[in-house]
Amino acid sequence: MVELDRVSRWNVYRRLQELNMVCECGGDRPLTVAINTPADALLVWSVVQAVTLPKPALTDHLKRCWQQRSLR
Repeated sequence: MVELDRVSRWNVYRRLQELNMVCECGGDRPLTVAINTPADALLVWSVVQAVTLPKPALTDHLKRCWQQRSLR
């Protein structure tokens, strides 16, 4: 279980809907997501990270990914 503030919860919900994930989120109720496969779990984790991490952390992660890719 992950605790999110109201705005983050709504942003995660909207993004998961865009990705065709089965999810529900209402008023003061928690966000619930149907996770049926490991890929679903990874997708939810990725969306939560993108919404909750500070932008510099996301930028640093992306730079590291690009560096690893260029080493191949």
